[in-house]
Amino acid sequence: QVQLVESGGGLVQAGGSLRLSCAASGRTVSSCAMGWFRQAPGKEREFVAGFSRSLASTYYADSVKGRFGISRDNAKNTVYLQMDSLKPEDTAVYYCAAAWRLTTLGVLRREYEYDAWGQGTQVTVSS
Repeated sequence: QVQLVESGGGLVQAGGSLRLSCAASGRTVSSCAMGWFRQAPGKEREFVAGFSRSLASTYYADSVKGRFGISRDNAKNTVYLQMDSLKPEDTAVYYCAAAWRLTTLGVLRREYEYDAWGQGTQVTVSS
């Protein structure tokens, strides 16, 4: 059974930074395409960032491009989301997701493409 546990969320002022972690068990992150999604109050969950299984491709939502960075540490079996220059509109619950069933080589950006999800971590950015 694959488990994903996010951590690193919290309250930060606008312009600040946070680094979210997603620790995986039951499957190596190197065998998965990984993604980060977020859900703000009253809104649907949306794709934020992700990379393909091979790390050959990364993709960021336009709203976070240039401010967020996704990375992977195989030794720790952990995926990270570095978030800089945070804005109040980045306030949301952030979810980590892993995909291994699909054989596509690209970045997966749709929720149904993912096979496992973490419980989420709250990020609140104050103005």
